[in-house]
This record gives sequence, structure tokens and C-alpha cells, in this order.
Amino acid sequence: MSHSSTTTADVRRVGLASLMGTTIEYYDFFIYGTAAALVFGEVFFPNSDPLTGSLLSFATFGVAFVARPLGGVVFGHFGDRVGRKVALVTTLLTMGTATVGIGLVPSYDAIGVAAPTLLVVLRFAQGIALGGEYGGAVLMTVEHSPAGKRGFYGSWVQTGAQFGLIVANVVYLIVGSSMGDEAFRSWGWRVPFWISVVLVVLGLAIRLRLEESPEFTALKKSNDIQPAPVIEVLRRHKTEVLLIAGAAVGNSVTFYVAAVFGLSYGAGQGFSRNQMLVVIIAAAIWVIVASIAVGAISDRGGRKAIFIAGNLAIAATIYPWAAAIESGSLGLVMVAYIVMLTGYSMTWGTIGVFFAEAFTGAVRYTGLSVGFTIGVIVGGAVTPLALTKLVDSYSSAIPVVLWVAGATVVSALCGIPLRRADRADKVGPAIDSLAV
Repeated sequence: MSHSSTTTADVRRVGLASLMGTTIEYYDFFIYGTAAALVFGEVFFPNSDPLTGSLLSFATFGVAFVARPLGGVVFGHFGDRVGRKVALVTTLLTMGTATVGIGLVPSYDAIGVAAPTLLVVLRFAQGIALGGEYGGAVLMTVEHSPAGKRGFYGSWVQTGAQFGLIVANVVYLIVGSSMGDEAFRSWGWRVPFWISVVLVVLGLAIRLRLEESPEFTALKKSNDIQPAPVIEVLRRHKTEVLLIAGAAVGNSVTFYVAAVFGLSYGAGQGFSRNQMLVVIIAAAIWVIVASIAVGAISDRGGRKAIFIAGNLAIAATIYPWAAAIESGSLGLVMVAYIVMLTGYSMTWGTIGVFFAEAFTGAVRYTGLSVGFTIGVIVGGAVTPLALTKLVDSYSSAIPVVLWVAGATVVSALCGIPLRRADRADKVGPAIDSLAV
């Protein structure tokens, strides 16, 4: 459909608003991962040995990934039936409430087993929220964008993950540097969770001012709203969902290896917590720049080839990344992160629009959300947990190399058969006019 009534300023405003909202949600999601790597083992599982405490801590981290497909189904249903905007406002409220709640959960020493139980429940709620956030934020921007610019504007939303990671790590750097280790482990780790109150209020103020996606508005006018989007997806789009799930695995594995596992692995190789946080922040800045550039290029050169090449590049550079961490040289670690995450940027800068193009507008929110979140479960939920155990067992980074290389090759293969939705899609020919 034509977007002549949507000006460039309108698209940029929607893109920036979606970026800010997604940044806040990913900030909330990632501060949990950082806290899990640094303190949750001793705060919520104090009776375990250090390794078991780390494993249990990462297990609670993984609970959110199990919840994400459920969030994709729930919010995909409302997003495809009621509207993208309503779903996005609700995901932000859900995420913010759960995050602040985590910051208020007493320690195991204070309330016993109720502490880790509450932690798991609130982490599950975070997963539900993020499962519904991603697809909606991508579509709100992409469906406002003109033909030939969807990759560029869609990449803005993608970088919300990196902005959220940067803000989360900067906050932890400031909090950790302003107090001693004892105070940080006692109560300082809670401060980033409390800060979420301010961010969520800001995000809601922005999202409530947005207009609904023009493509969803057209769907409502044409009475093409599906009564049960998830049933339609499972009935007619099973192949696309499974291919997207497989294609998303490598991207998810790479991110959590670099941002979560890398933090604890680097600490085990002699680097300080702050050194690894600085490396991850710098690498995330590079991913933001590279992903936006890749998104713009994909509007001219096609998304599929870039996505596949990016996965293969990760597979080729994961061993140098692991070797650099084991070398003990901070400079080598920085270079290795940049090199490996260049391939990651090629996948991350294209993945949102590439996957959205596989579905028609009537089921796009549900199809994108369910497929992507299933891939995230496979790639992200078990990665920190499994690699922590494998590296301890083998005293080597080889399991990391094989894990990431295998996942990214599988994702490249799953990306090959993915195709655009039917060109006859009445509400989305602008999407279908773009090159895959």
C-alpha cells in the first residue's frame, strides 16, 4: 500500500519512539543477565558451591526464554486483532512492573526458598513481555516506513537491544564503581532494577502518543482481521515459523555468548568485571553503527544474502574470539569482539524485516513473534547454562567454538528457503516489492 500520507518526519518519529521503548525493555531484560552473572548465585542460592550457584542463577535467566513464545502468542493475538500500539503499551507496563519487583525481592537469607521462587515468577513475566515486544516494535516501524526504506528504519529498532545492553552495563559500571564489593553484593545490584521506574514512565509517555500502524489501520478497514491469528499461523505458515525459528538460533547464541557468557568467562580468565563491561559496551556501540549501515544496504542489495553471509562469518570468527579471551590481552579481546560482532551485525541489522516479510499483514505480528521467540529459546535459554558447565568440565573454549559455529551454520541453512509473503497481499505490497 502507499504510504504517501506518512512523511519522513513521521517515520523517523515512530522509529525513534520504537527504538526508545525497545531500549527500555531490553535494559530491563539485560540487567537481570548481568546480575545473574555477578551476584544472584550467592544472593539467592547461597547454600550451593560457586559452580552450582552460577548454574542455578543462569537457569533462572533461562526461564524468561521459555516464556517468550507464550508472550509472542498472547501479544501477537492482540497485536493482530486490536492493534500494534495497544500491545506495545502493555508489554512495556508488564516488563517494568516485573523488573522493579525483582529489585525488591528479599534475599534467600531473609525469606528462604520464597526468594528464588519469586525471582523465577518475575523473570517469567519479563519473558512474556519481551516475547510480545520485539515483533510489535519491528512492525510499528516497518509498517510506517516507505518502500525502499524498511531495512534502514527497521534496523533502528534492532539496535534497541544494543542500546539496552549499553545502558544496563553503564549503570552497573557506575553503581559498581561507586561502592565496595560488599555493598554492591548486599544491595547495590538492586539499584539498576529500581531505576526502571523512571525509564518505563518515559517510555509510556512516548508510546501513548504514537499513531497506529497504517497497515493495521488498512486491515481493519478492509475487514481482514483474523479471529484467531495463531491458528491461522499454525495452519498456513508452519514452514515459515519453523524456518524463522531455525534462522534465529545462531543470532541468539552469538549474542548471549558475547554479552552474558563472555562476561563470566572473561572474569575466569583474569579480567576484572569492569574491564569486561567496558569491552562489551564498546562492542555494542560498534554493532549499533554496523547494523544500521547493513539495514540501509539491505534495501538495495537484498537481505537474504547478507543474513546468510553474516552467520557464516560468525562461524569463522568464533575461535579467534575465544582464543583472544584466553590470551589475557585486553586489546586482543576488544579486536576479537569487534571482528566477530561484525558478522553478527550483518544478521541483526537484517533479521527483523527479513522475517517480517515472510508473513502477510493479517498474521505478521503473531508469525514473526512466535517464530523468532522459539529460535531465541533454542539459542539463548540454554547457552549460558550449558557453556558454563561445558567449559568447567573440559577446561577449554572448544565447546564454545563448536556450539556457536554449529548454531550459525544451521541458521544460514534455514535462511536459504525463506521467501517473501504472497505478492497478492492486499495490505503489504510495499513489503513485497522489496528484494529478499
